[in-house]
Order: sequence, then C-alpha cells, then structure tokens
Amino acid sequence: MSGRLPRTPNTALALLLNGHGMSHKGLAFRVNQLAERDGQATAYSHSSVARWLAGATPKDPVPQYIAAALTERIGRTVMVEEIGMAAVFDQAPRGWDFPRDREGAIKGARTHWSAPEAPHGAFAAPGYVLPVTRWLAVPTDSTDSADSPGQEDRSTGRLIEAEDLKELQDTAEQARLWDARFGGGNWRVSSIRRCLNERALPLLSGRHHEAITRELFSITAELSRVAAWAAFDAGHSAAAQQHFVQALRLARAGGDIEMGAYVLTTMALHTILEGAPDQALDMAQGAYHRGRHHASRRVLAFAKLAEARALARMGDATGASTALSRAETWLDKITPGSQDSPRLSYVTHGRLAADATEIFRDLRKSRAALGWSQQAGELTDVHQSRAVGLRMAVAATAACQARDLDAALDHGDRALSLLQRVESTRAQAHLDDVAVALAPWAAEPQVGAFLQRLKQAELTTAAGAR
Repeated sequence: MSGRLPRTPNTALALLLNGHGMSHKGLAFRVNQLAERDGQATAYSHSSVARWLAGATPKDPVPQYIAAALTERIGRTVMVEEIGMAAVFDQAPRGWDFPRDREGAIKGARTHWSAPEAPHGAFAAPGYVLPVTRWLAVPTDSTDSADSPGQEDRSTGRLIEAEDLKELQDTAEQARLWDARFGGGNWRVSSIRRCLNERALPLLSGRHHEAITRELFSITAELSRVAAWAAFDAGHSAAAQQHFVQALRLARAGGDIEMGAYVLTTMALHTILEGAPDQALDMAQGAYHRGRHHASRRVLAFAKLAEARALARMGDATGASTALSRAETWLDKITPGSQDSPRLSYVTHGRLAADATEIFRDLRKSRAALGWSQQAGELTDVHQSRAVGLRMAVAATAACQARDLDAALDHGDRALSLLQRVESTRAQAHLDDVAVALAPWAAEPQVGAFLQRLKQAELTTAAGAR
C-alpha cells in the first residue's frame, strides 16, 4: 500500500513495546499466528520487528495484526494510529474505508455494492477498528449546504415521494423476515443487493430536501445491515464485515445516531460470534454510550444485551448478569406511545430470555440457562424458525453440561427439526456443537440414533444446495 507515513524511526511502536515488556520475538510470533488464522502465510521474526521500529511499514493487514497483538498484551484496544502505521486514508482498500465526507460515503457505497462478487475470506477483527473509531468520534455528518431544499433528483428527474421510501423500508423488512425464517443463504435475501444498486443508491446521488436525504441514508443503512447479517449467517464473514462497514457509514451520513448505534451493536454481535468478545465489548459499550441520549429504549436494551453476551464469552459472570439486568430494565420501560424503533420489534423479553440461555450456557451455569430457555417460551411465529432452533441447540448443550441426557436429546431433536429447514452455516455450526456435547454418551443407542439423523440431515441439505 502506498501513501504511508514517512520512513522515520517509529517511536510510537517502540514506546508500546518497551513500556509493556513485549519482546521482538513475541510480537513477531503473535503476528504470524493472527495472519495464519486469516489464511495468510507469514514468517516475521525479531529482525522484521527491528525494521518496523526503524520506520518500515508492512503491507495491510499486518499493521492491524500488530495492533491486535499489542491489544492482547496491554489489555486495552490499541489503534493502528497508535503504532505509527496509519495509512493515508485515500489509499485504504475498498470495502474497509470509512470516508470522512458524505460524497465519499456515496461513492464508496456505490463501488462496494456494484462489485460483481462479494469479498471472500475469513473474519479479521482489526478490520472494524478504523470504522468504529471514526463513528464513535463523529457519529453524524454535518448538513451539506449543497443539499438545499426544493431540488429535484438528478437521476430520476422527480422529487422522491413517500412511496419510494416505503418501498425501500418494506424491502429491508421482508429481507430480514426471510433471513430469520429461511437463513442467510436463501435466494430471496440475496435480492437485496439488486435493490441497493437499482433503487436505493441511485436515489442517494440526487438532490433532495435534507430531511429526505437523511431518511434515505438511514433506510439504505438498514438495507446494508440486513445484507451483512445474512452474509454472516450464510458463512461469508469477510463480505459481512464490509457490508457492516457500509451500513455504519451510511447511518452517519444520515445523521442517524440511533441507526448507527443499532448497526454497531449488530457488528458487536458479529464480532462475539467470530470469537473476539473483548473487541466486541468495546463496540457494544460504545454503541450504548453514544446512543444514550439519542436512541430508543429498545436499541439501548439491544446494546446492553450484546454487552452481556460479550462479558459471558469472557467469563465475567457478574458483569454479564449486570448488563443483562440493565437490558431487561430498558425493555420494561417501553410503554405505548414512547419512542420506539420498529426495526427492533424482535428485541422483546422473549428474545432477551433466549439470549440469556446462551449467556449462562457460556458461563457454564446450566440450570440458569435452562431456566431462561423455559422463560423464552415456544416463540411459534414462523418468522422465528431459526432463532428458536438456535436456542434449542444452545439448550441442548446446556443440558449436556447439567448431565441431563434426556433433556439434551429432546432439545436436540427440536433444534434439528427447525434448523434443517434453513440455509444457514451458523445453524449447522450450532448443530455440530450439540454433536460434540453429546460425545461422552456416544455409546448410548438413543445418542447414536440422533447423531445418525443429524448426519443424514446434513447430507440432505448439502445435496439440495447443489
């Protein structure tokens, strides 16, 4: 990557290494590990670190790996800017950039969504550092004086009407419901990219009343967020990350702090499920505090719920329980007529109980986990097929922790019945977790029969996908 800082001794990196007792060999070793996790072969050594200290900057994404290694060592988030390796922004790779101005945001979104193929690759936690930092620093764009009232849309030759906005809102909601019912791999969900390219983004390129412009950005951010979650559910981690970055930037362009907090919280959940709860905790807490005086109570409850899930993955039972209680308090405060977000209508006490099932399973408090699962109820809404199936899979693993084989098989059967209907890599991973948890009882006939059904369902699903 060109456009790096001048090649002078990197005192910022030296101070961090020396101040926290990290050796050159230790840093190089951890960078190699992080690169290998993302499918990249590197062979950095203490000599490489010496060159970095002398002012050399390795190609992306190695600076992010260096920052991540120091984050682990120090115990707080270390930004790439802190290690003296920040890239000149204009040279940032497509999809990971976070333009400082609205015009750049539109251009970046059009380039991203018009690409012939979605990006491939594994989740890279450092990829969220720049976007999250910039959103937390400046969550809303200032009003662009060029967007003066009364102007017409240059791309369509007419003013945008309420029907245009409703069409986009309906598309986002329909895609979210199809994702929840049939999984992120369903063909209906993939049509959202066409909606973005053919409807939403062309409208953004026009000139409208500022209020209309901001609403357009917010709706387009939600379309991008739905596409991101569906991509993650289908197993396309790199695509999901870049879609989330676009969603966060579009929310900022719309001056919509509530939408930004919602997107950032969803990004935090993504980060938790990809195995980086420490970074996710910062994101969830940042979303909550930034949205504290701007977002609806349901959004704030969602942020606290994500915080609880991150803390549980980190083994902090007290912190997780406190955050969960705060989420429940925010939901209790929702009353008829209060400001609320229809986009988060699914964040209810039932959803909180379902997430609490996983929280206490992760904390290995199996009785509490199974109790919360019962509180979640049946959730028989057909649009909740995947959510209920995932909860049943979590309950099955919790029952295994409690050494209750009958309950484990009962929950496992229900999970299999629901999840074999959805096209979801995440669903398959949950079923695989059930199989692993049942391994100590592999010799039991009923366990063998269940594992056989599980294997058959996986083969059937794979055959149908071809």
